[in-house]
Amino acid sequence: MIKSPTPDTKPLKKGPILVIMILGAFFAIFNQTTMTVALPTLMDDFNIQASTGQWLTTGYMLVNGVLIPVTGFLMQRFTTRQLFQSSMFIFLIGTLVSALAPHFSILLIGRLIQAASTGIIMPLLMNVVLSLFPPEKRGTAMGMVGLAIIFAPAIGPTLTGYVLDAFPWQTLFYGMIPFVIIIIICGFIFLKNVSETTPSRIDVMSLILSTIGFGGLLYGFSEAGNEGWSNIEVILSLLIGAITIGLFTWRQLISSHPFLDLKAFKYNMFSLTTIINCVITMVMYADMILLPLYLQNARGFTALEAGVLMLPGALLMGLLSPVVGKLFDRFGAKWLSIIGITIILFTTYSFTNLTDSTSYTFLILLYAGRRVGMALFLMPIQTAGLNQLPSRLNAHGTAISNAARQVAGAIGTSLLVTIMTNRTKTHLKEIMTLHATSGESQAHMVMDASIQGISDAYLTILIVGVISLILSFFIKKVERAEQTGNEA
Repeated sequence: MIKSPTPDTKPLKKGPILVIMILGAFFAIFNQTTMTVALPTLMDDFNIQASTGQWLTTGYMLVNGVLIPVTGFLMQRFTTRQLFQSSMFIFLIGTLVSALAPHFSILLIGRLIQAASTGIIMPLLMNVVLSLFPPEKRGTAMGMVGLAIIFAPAIGPTLTGYVLDAFPWQTLFYGMIPFVIIIIICGFIFLKNVSETTPSRIDVMSLILSTIGFGGLLYGFSEAGNEGWSNIEVILSLLIGAITIGLFTWRQLISSHPFLDLKAFKYNMFSLTTIINCVITMVMYADMILLPLYLQNARGFTALEAGVLMLPGALLMGLLSPVVGKLFDRFGAKWLSIIGITIILFTTYSFTNLTDSTSYTFLILLYAGRRVGMALFLMPIQTAGLNQLPSRLNAHGTAISNAARQVAGAIGTSLLVTIMTNRTKTHLKEIMTLHATSGESQAHMVMDASIQGISDAYLTILIVGVISLILSFFIKKVERAEQTGNEA
């Protein structure tokens, strides 16, 4: 099959291309962080239960996760400009639908449309960095990407809390519309294609298998956290998802033009870093799931107070990203990852001893420490693996990496919620038996049990983190992708 030449033959101006795409990714990620804080307000406004409202997050994750494997094909079939502009138009439509939504069902549709855009933008941004920069300069470029996209979840909860205190929830969506329009206009002016395209037909069967497989797994794991692992719907979703993913994998391996080229796993460093990425993603979800529950449900902090607590650590992580990128270019990923994961484990251990009197300042320092650790290993781990791949596998490698993280995030969420829920019930029984005649209030006993359940979930995360630390000692600095040949 003949590849079409890169359509833009003039020297590419990397700066404008990267800035525009980073801004698009920023708003896509910022949008992901708004609904968790906004959920109580939306429940009151639409008169819905938490289980219904949760679909604003669960549905977003499902569509996002299902679309990521498709991006491997899309990035080879369409130009950078076509794909980015299309995704931003989709995001704009979803934002408009959400802002104008008169009913919850319409708001959910708007969120799902937005998710379709996000599932394309993030893998596309990573592929553009791989195409624009040689391996020895990718760390610095990824560091700049990290600086921008980490600010989105950093300010998301805090800004959302402020907006909801002063304005209607629709402001969250209306406020993004002018910025998205500006990004689209700048895209028409400055965006150029950065990689070769391959005119090929989509494998419909692979698309169906991928959608059912990843959708089933993501839905099953997310519902396991809410309904429990013995729920028949959860079991069937996971079973169907696993079988279909098996069929999808088999089809990719035998196809001469695979929908998602799994030959990327023949490269040892890509495989190793993908595994570490999956394990560490579960560790990261401790902050996203457990800490807000501890702060708001157990300790009674407001959503704004919880967001402010997380803000310094997230901003520090963003500011460190460019520095870590330069260190990666110079020293590689191994020791950055080992140091970063060690910091994570140390701070996580402190979270296993939470009480009802743990100070707000101490929690800020612990959270900031975790974010420093994450800054040291997140970008180096991912870039080290992708650097080993030849350019022809860049699009597939970024799609595989992002899809694996989506599944790992779903597993981590369900695992943490299950452990926290079960251990809370166990601790509550123990506390009620021990203090049956002490006169301690029911509410206080429930709070104590909840805090202990959260601490137990952090302990599990600590054990999982040790696995990623051990694996990090096997990281090696690989040669440039173009020089590795076809096999690792």
